[in-house]
Amino acid sequence: MQKRRIGILTYRNGKRFNEPLFFRHLLAEGEKLGATLFLFSPKDVFESKRQIRGFIPGPDKTWKSKMFDWPDIVIDRYRYYPKPQHQGYLSFRKRPLFTYANSRFSSKWNVHQVLSQEPSMQPWLPETFAYERDVLTSMLQKYPLVYVKPAQGTAGRSILRIKQISSGYELLGRGLHLNKVSHKVNNRSELHRYVQDWVKTERLGEEIFLLQQGLQLELIPGRTVDTRILIQKTEWGEWEVTGLGMRIGGEKSSTSNLHGGGLAKDAEQLLTKRFGKSQATKIIHNCYELAHQTAEAVETSYGRMIELGLDVGIDISGCPYLIEINPKPGRDIFRKLKRGKVYKEAVVRPIQYALYLLKEQ
Repeated sequence: MQKRRIGILTYRNGKRFNEPLFFRHLLAEGEKLGATLFLFSPKDVFESKRQIRGFIPGPDKTWKSKMFDWPDIVIDRYRYYPKPQHQGYLSFRKRPLFTYANSRFSSKWNVHQVLSQEPSMQPWLPETFAYERDVLTSMLQKYPLVYVKPAQGTAGRSILRIKQISSGYELLGRGLHLNKVSHKVNNRSELHRYVQDWVKTERLGEEIFLLQQGLQLELIPGRTVDTRILIQKTEWGEWEVTGLGMRIGGEKSSTSNLHGGGLAKDAEQLLTKRFGKSQATKIIHNCYELAHQTAEAVETSYGRMIELGLDVGIDISGCPYLIEINPKPGRDIFRKLKRGKVYKEAVVRPIQYALYLLKEQ
């Protein structure tokens, strides 16, 4: 029987890719499963010939190209940002060229609006609004902590945390290049000027910025702590939580992202130390329930998905909240936690699900 061909759609800059280590592991696991995997970008598609210029690992961490026949199915790993080099992706993705294993997603703002209409999701969602000066004023009257964040951001970029203190407001953030920002202002007028400048400077194109209710996530004093949950489709087409881990932000950091210097910690250990074993078990159970409800709600609204990375904030009372959804998540947290078996499963599952879809067809 001929090997199944699975194309991995991604951004390419010459022979450089954004997730080289993960892609090498993904392609190697595909070979073990008896499939042919290759990377390609929108500019590598030769529609009239029904062929693809694909990329596979070469010697010494290089990539080599060769021509492949049309893929049986495509996994979309293209991480889109509103930048000139990504301009062609959206129109390309809308064309019915391939069978895709995963549907296109939407901006964080659109996703929040959709999920907030689902009764099952409402208890998990912090209040979120599109940025406006008056909305920021009203949110600061309700919450001691408010976040300003881009609707298309990733890896903690361009997020600003506003904390009310006795002398005014403390501002912590990370810029587009993950540079740390720390600033204090004395009054509301200074704050509005600073936030307006931040949005103007950090915005990519016509990107929307959001205001989100800040949560009390200092499970470790002075540090921002959150939980990354990876939920994936199995080889039988069912949602299952592959794993979860906690991320601890550095001092004076507005986020806990690993890209920004955050540390990975075992969730059960950290939660048990903070809440005791019984409550920690209950919190993790609630996180799993949140993950399953989110995955089902997202699929209902956006179509078939293959995996989701959920950023979940557990507040100091032990309540989990859904902060963000990433439809093309990393899985480095499991490598950093030295959980090799979980990491391998996280790599293999997208291929297994793609093969399951082909078998079902």
